[in-house]
Amino acid sequence: MPLVTTGELITRAATTRSAVAAFNIITLEHVEAVIAGAESAGAPVVLQVSENAVKFRYGRLLPLARAAVAAAERAAVPVALHLDHVQSDDLLRQAHNAGFSSVMYDAARLPYAENLAATRTAADWAHSQGLWIEAELGQVGGKNGEPPLDAHAPGARTDPTQARAFVADSGVDALAVAIGSSHAMTTRTATLDHDLLKRLTVTLDVPLVLHGSSGVPDDELTAAVAGGITKVNVGTALNQAMTGAIRAFLAEHPEAVDSRKYLSVGREAMAEAVARIIGVLGAGGRSG
Repeated sequence: MPLVTTGELITRAATTRSAVAAFNIITLEHVEAVIAGAESAGAPVVLQVSENAVKFRYGRLLPLARAAVAAAERAAVPVALHLDHVQSDDLLRQAHNAGFSSVMYDAARLPYAENLAATRTAADWAHSQGLWIEAELGQVGGKNGEPPLDAHAPGARTDPTQARAFVADSGVDALAVAIGSSHAMTTRTATLDHDLLKRLTVTLDVPLVLHGSSGVPDDELTAAVAGGITKVNVGTALNQAMTGAIRAFLAEHPEAVDSRKYLSVGREAMAEAVARIIGVLGAGGRSG
């Protein structure tokens, strides 16, 4: 079916108090696995291309983006394309012509005033192109080689009062909030601050996004969705599934040289992870 917009999926999820699963893709196998997993679960899904993934692909956005669009147009469930954790203004301005309906502009590393100014400029441009835009406030951490984040340190969490001003002054359509998760976690040990999430949900009138969800246990994810999270980002969990399956295959078949043999195993493992996570979020069976 044709590509849908991220905003459409998020709006629908917000009205039903559910969440859209958004998975970061790096290779064509990621693309195919995410769509296969979403089809198995009967749920819409967001394919996310991060700025780091673009750097891995020699700095070229279009090859992976066009592959994602082509695969999405043949999917049996609604699929949207999202450009994630963009810090480069040049990359931001490539989004509209590459099939993306949304972007996450990441200036959270900057002091508040600079974050706000940069995000306001990005939001104005995105809206002029018909793009839905997400930003981040607080310290989710764990990106670009940052040291492990103490998600419980003073100042790490998103402050509701500051967040309300940030959303109003920046004009963003959604906000990624820091409530205890961290990017790139390989253990599922994060503990979310559900009291803070409740205050953010009451204070803000835009959808809330959870980053670093790979490190969050199932019961915590379920509670986060019930508490108001509308978009759940997942990346590391797919890479763990793929890498683990390939390692196991090559250990059992050390003579293997045909990459299709082990990549297919990795792709299947990622698809199973996608379907499982969508099930945890309670998003299955609503692909219409």
